[in-house]
Amino acid sequence: RIDGSTLPCLLNAVELRDESGAPLLVRATLFEATARRRYERDLLSARRAAEDSEARSRTVQRVVSDLAAATSVADVATVIVERSRAALGAAGAALMLVDDPVDPDVVPGLWPVRVEGLPTDLLQALHDAADGKLSLELAEGVRTVLLDERLRAAQPAVAAAMEAAALTALVTVPVAADSRRLGAIVMGIGPRDGLIDLADPTSVPATAPAEVDLLRTLGRQAGQALQRAQLLEQTAQQADRAAFLLDAARLLAGAADVTDTVERLAELAVQRLATVCAIDLASEVGLTRAAVRHRDPTRAHLADELRRRLPPSGAPHPALQALSQSRTQWIRSVDDELLTRITADEPHLEVARALELTSIVSVPLIADGRSLGALTIGADPQRGPFTAADVEVAEQLGLQLSLVVAKALRYELDVRTSHTLQANLLPPQPPELPGLSTAVRYLAATYGVEVGGDFYDVVQLPGDLVALAVGDVVGHDITAAATMGQLNSVYRALLVDRPAPSAMIDRLQASWSLLGLQRMATALFATLDPATGQLRIASAGHLPPLLITAGHAEFLPVTPSRMLGAPPAPAPAREWAGVLPAGATMVLFTDGLVESRSADIDEGLAHLLAAAAGAGTSDPDELCDRLLGELTGAHRADDIALLALTRLP
Repeated sequence: RIDGSTLPCLLNAVELRDESGAPLLVRATLFEATARRRYERDLLSARRAAEDSEARSRTVQRVVSDLAAATSVADVATVIVERSRAALGAAGAALMLVDDPVDPDVVPGLWPVRVEGLPTDLLQALHDAADGKLSLELAEGVRTVLLDERLRAAQPAVAAAMEAAALTALVTVPVAADSRRLGAIVMGIGPRDGLIDLADPTSVPATAPAEVDLLRTLGRQAGQALQRAQLLEQTAQQADRAAFLLDAARLLAGAADVTDTVERLAELAVQRLATVCAIDLASEVGLTRAAVRHRDPTRAHLADELRRRLPPSGAPHPALQALSQSRTQWIRSVDDELLTRITADEPHLEVARALELTSIVSVPLIADGRSLGALTIGADPQRGPFTAADVEVAEQLGLQLSLVVAKALRYELDVRTSHTLQANLLPPQPPELPGLSTAVRYLAATYGVEVGGDFYDVVQLPGDLVALAVGDVVGHDITAAATMGQLNSVYRALLVDRPAPSAMIDRLQASWSLLGLQRMATALFATLDPATGQLRIASAGHLPPLLITAGHAEFLPVTPSRMLGAPPAPAPAREWAGVLPAGATMVLFTDGLVESRSADIDEGLAHLLAAAAGAGTSDPDELCDRLLGELTGAHRADDIALLALTRLP
């Protein structure tokens, strides 16, 4: 053109020849081609747009198809990362999901669930740059972060990580479902990727809307698939958690004491919930580590070491903080700096490092407003980090444990108190008696904490006689114990007159209402002259005494009268009289020795006869131990009072 601009033209040349075929001339025609070039560009653009649209449709169809088959969050993450990376030609991609904290005051963060081709330090730099506000990761719509001078000035760590990974830009795509933000897809674009326009989103280049629509579609599809997968996983997890907590309740219900309770629970926790479980209980002397378990039996020695090493006082250990703050402590990421702060010394630190924990949860144990201790669980890389659902299960488990421990502590205190009370109500060890060897035993019941009313007594009377007594007040409570104490006191007071055993029963029976005793009782009273062996026995509804002579055992035929406190009989109490041979042993006992929940009293009496005949000893101490060993076990439904007496030759 005259103005120097270029005009697009088309040149058409035609060669002309003569009749012999020799060339004559070339005819050339020059056409102005501005309209034709515009048409060709439009046609090419339309063709490319159609091809891109078809490619995007195929991408979306493949993503939708693959997501429909995904049944877990991990499956969805794999599909989204792999498909989005391949479809957009990205150098790397990652799916980041919101991890809702248990503490409402803590701002939720984003944590990667699937990463391909993006370095960890870049994702960490992105997370740090967001400053917990998620403004960078969860933007309103698709955003592009260009590697330019503005980014280098504002976020040098992000820019450095991008340069190290040879990325020119990052594209973030929000993942949401039903207006709920679930996370973001992060894609790294290299210098030759060129399949997406990386211009500022405020500008509108020709290809930007289609590409942005594709990314938004991927984000929406990912959100819907994630929501469905999370719902499926949550349903399954809720069923598992309910089953786990039910198993825990059953296990705790069968525990015998505090020690058994915490050891059982720690073992269950490492089987179903955590890698390591430690249970600390508060005591008068401070925190005590009651139980520690590790899931891997080959690493049980680490649990043993951890049990011997408590965190130093004042350290920011999650168990101590859970106790002091009365709230759950969730450490999402464990690093060496934290381990150094919560351990007491270098050996303790080495044990903590060897456990390879990646996250820790400590739940306070609280019942009736009282801090009982802390339940701490830890996870290693093989187990995977704890989730909010795991923390909720740990809190439910802590609540169950708190109630059981509180009940067990009250039970143990009641047991100690009641047994101390009953032991103080019983008379001391029998005195040294000339011509006699005696032994007494008292065993408290192991079922329940109530004190019983069993008693025994051996008293040397003025002169030559020895008074013997054994009895059992009806009931198994404080009233029974109080009645036993009163009865024994009245019995000793009446011994001043040295009444015969039958007279003792008659006097007690006659004065029962005056004494104000609220329970009935069985009792057996006897007097013995050690020098002659003269023996007199009377029974108020009590089991007969056992006589053992030279390997032979028999029950003495003492006729019982009515129980003490029952309506008086018209006739006085009857009395048995005989001789205790030299070398013979007499055993007085309460029904706890021969009664059990699995056998009636007749079977128990027969068992006692056989055990006594086969005891092979005349020593009262040895005899008592052997009889108790033969007839009783670790668990007893009733108290046992036992009095054995041997007349020396």
